[in-house]
Amino acid sequence: MNWETEIDEFRSYLKLEKGLSDNSINAYITDLNKLVRYLQDRGLEMEPDKVTLTELKGLMEWVSSRGISPRTQARIISGIKSFYKFLLIEEIIEKDPTALLEAPRIGRKLPEVMTVEEIDTIINAVDTKKPEGQRNKAILETLYSCGLRVSELIDMKISNLYFESGFIKIEGKGNKERLVPVSTKAIKEINLYLSEYRRLLKIHPEHEDILFLNRRGKKLSRVMIFTIIKNIANSLNISKNISPHTFRHSFATHLVDGGANLRAVQEMLGHESIITTEIYTHLDKDYLKETVSQFHPRQ
Repeated sequence: MNWETEIDEFRSYLKLEKGLSDNSINAYITDLNKLVRYLQDRGLEMEPDKVTLTELKGLMEWVSSRGISPRTQARIISGIKSFYKFLLIEEIIEKDPTALLEAPRIGRKLPEVMTVEEIDTIINAVDTKKPEGQRNKAILETLYSCGLRVSELIDMKISNLYFESGFIKIEGKGNKERLVPVSTKAIKEINLYLSEYRRLLKIHPEHEDILFLNRRGKKLSRVMIFTIIKNIANSLNISKNISPHTFRHSFATHLVDGGANLRAVQEMLGHESIITTEIYTHLDKDYLKETVSQFHPRQ
């Protein structure tokens, strides 16, 4: 048994049996490699089946000493636990060394949310006179209209647009498909993008069905979507931490605040558990509590 072989098997397990995306798999492997490097740096030539709770606690003490947040620490532990659960399932080990490994307590982090006016301001700030301007405007309208993850946005396919019915088909986490309603505004901006920008591109053969493309005719990267949004937010001097996920959070929050059924919002977001969606029902109350706690003189 060695780390390289077992990590490769774990990667295959996550992809084929768990159906995780490449981004999720890479996150698991990155966290697992922290354990491998920790052992190597201390001269501990230990294979996966020889690791004990002592080494795992040492790793987390080292991680904590480097100022890594409790949330990130919890994620690292989750990744390592998943690896050893896999080894148990495959009967490679008989005892799980992570069974008593405790994750740090973390509070539920409330997502940043924009007002409808802030979203309108950002979308209207896109300079459509620039060649890629109409594309960027269509991207922002789609993010807010459909509440997509950034990975879902960059993978959107033209063949999955059903504008006549008012829906788009999304391939989400674990290759699970869902139909999401799309607004008339988003449809309008996407059609303008298709006719004014995309049709003029020399499209790479492998990306002919991908909706949003860069100037080289290839699929946009996650980083590019973040950059587009950050540049617009910076130009408007917006103090909030705006990212693609902010549009998704705002989409969900505005629906719930407007009285939308939580199950319907869960379906549109592609959440596996409604517990994840329920965070949006607490935003207003928690915001009020935080405001009182921060500003009331007798708190």
